[in-house]
Amino acid sequence: MVRRIFLALVVAVVAGLAVFWWLTIPAAVSSDMLPAYTPNIANGLTTFNAGGCSSCHAVPNQPDRLKLGGGLAVPSPFGTFYVPNISPDMADGVGRWSEANFVTAVLKGTSPAGTHYFPAFPYASYQHARVEDIRDLFAYLKTLAPVSGRVRDHDVPFPFNIRRNVGIWKFLFMDGKPFVPDAGRSASWNRGAYLVNSLGHCAECHSPRNFLGGIISAQRFAGGPNPEGEGWVPNITQKGLADWSVKDFAYFLETGQTPDGDSAGGSMVRVIKNTSELPPGDRDAIAEYLKSLPPVDGPPRPPKKSAG
Repeated sequence: MVRRIFLALVVAVVAGLAVFWWLTIPAAVSSDMLPAYTPNIANGLTTFNAGGCSSCHAVPNQPDRLKLGGGLAVPSPFGTFYVPNISPDMADGVGRWSEANFVTAVLKGTSPAGTHYFPAFPYASYQHARVEDIRDLFAYLKTLAPVSGRVRDHDVPFPFNIRRNVGIWKFLFMDGKPFVPDAGRSASWNRGAYLVNSLGHCAECHSPRNFLGGIISAQRFAGGPNPEGEGWVPNITQKGLADWSVKDFAYFLETGQTPDGDSAGGSMVRVIKNTSELPPGDRDAIAEYLKSLPPVDGPPRPPKKSAG
């Protein structure tokens, strides 16, 4: 009897490990899945700005937003992540990457070595981007100056440092579906919805998260604790910004100035540097979409600490 129970436990453990291994296989895009294509460098620049690439990947504390040597520290409840070098440097950047490597990294969150990237890289949003946009982005990156210097390893404690476990996170929080336009909406609204929900990855900061670090879908865009650990990210639905007009949203994305005369702060300053470079039509489209977001209650904001 004891032997049978032991064997049953062994079988259950082996079966569980097999299921875990199958669920956590890193997804990849092979080169034969990418048909012949002539990249559009101008669209690559637009994609670069919409995706906020320089916000994280530019070398910190220097003025050139196109010096993409990485190194920015991104604190989180799971440890501190260090943004990698994505310049076309052959040794330290993405200079040796194939186009399929890059598309796989952005859309699937899988490295050229076949391991999971941590979701501090917002591929949960990027997964909805058009493959053509990502191919154009890669072509644009290759036109930039290479930056030497390898970024240090992430500072992530056990068990969060086990990359295979990220496959379970992806299973829970990624659907792998491309953006689908809403036929009942305008072309401008759909362009805004696409930019906000894929390349712009606005929900990654402007949404509360559960204990696993996944966005709480029912409170998407409703603000919450700053994922980097300090401050509070505002609710950008009509619950939080009902007084803003479409023009207010567009002007903010261009200048960082709010309707009441205040200005963007924190990491949003870096975001504005990107959105200010977008074509005016794209800022207008984002503004139209954001204004259409229904009011959603976010998590309760903690009371401000009294001075002294």
